[in-house]
Amino acid sequence: MRDFRDAYVAPFLTDRDVADAAEMMETFGLAASGEAAARADRSRDQGNHIHFCRWRQIERLIDLLSSQEAVGTVH
Repeated sequence: MRDFRDAYVAPFLTDRDVADAAEMMETFGLAASGEAAARADRSRDQGNHIHFCRWRQIERLIDLLSSQEAVGTVH
């Protein structure tokens, strides 16, 4: 899991991406982030930059949702 305390980048996601992230977290548990990273790597290796970026954003969302700390500005 990434440490978001130093550099937080808000992911750009669609409703489908959020649903995919939730499904992956349910299916893969703690390995969900790694699975999303593997899918991104496969997409990159196939030359599909659109899906590469999509899976990287889903990976970031899974890491963000898995974090036990508040991220970003807290009011």
